[in-house]
Amino acid sequence: MINLFAFLLEKLAVLCKLKLLVFGSAHAYERPTQARGASSPPPPPPLLRRGDLLEVPRTLFTHFGVYLGDDRVAHLIPDILPALTDDRRRLTTVVSNGRLIAGCLCRRATVRVDSLEDFAYGSRILVNRAEGAAKGAKALPAEEVARRAEALLGGFPYSLLWNNCEHFVTHCRYGRAASRQTEQFCECIKWVIRDRRSVLVTAILGVISMLLGGMATSTTLPTILIPFTLWMAG
Repeated sequence: MINLFAFLLEKLAVLCKLKLLVFGSAHAYERPTQARGASSPPPPPPLLRRGDLLEVPRTLFTHFGVYLGDDRVAHLIPDILPALTDDRRRLTTVVSNGRLIAGCLCRRATVRVDSLEDFAYGSRILVNRAEGAAKGAKALPAEEVARRAEALLGGFPYSLLWNNCEHFVTHCRYGRAASRQTEQFCECIKWVIRDRRSVLVTAILGVISMLLGGMATSTTLPTILIPFTLWMAG
């Protein structure tokens, strides 16, 4: 039983480290933005250039955007409001958490332009100058990156794993959409599945659910057999 708890803690640690690995691709930038609610927005950091790829660390992920100059950032963000109204005034307001979550659930997003302060949403901005985010692709000139971002403004279908903000910025920068966060998440899931102890944990939980939870065998067996099959295939 102790080994089982150690295994679960190990997997939790891996998921926590996943976020740190994503941040490793960015250069700690020059100056943090002013906290939200301050009297006036900060001027753009002097080292920011039009076409730069920006990152903002969130709790569980990193948000990406393309700097357009003049304190403006183009970024793809889940938002349900464009599907509900055409009111320009309401659409240009900062995307709230409720709008963002609803956009994720309904797979609706928009590429919009916000100020640096609104893009950062109280967090620190990083400048990503790393090359090779899209394998085999060379970074386009900065002006071309900015123009590509501006050309994509408007509504887009959204997928947390397959069409997110990082896919948007890598498409603008390399002409090929890619997401390291998605790749690292999938690698983590594959590693968990391929671990023999995952099958053991699934089997124990399945037996407990049948004996104590009253779940039918026809319902529980697939939860045991599917991870076992994936582990064998891996």
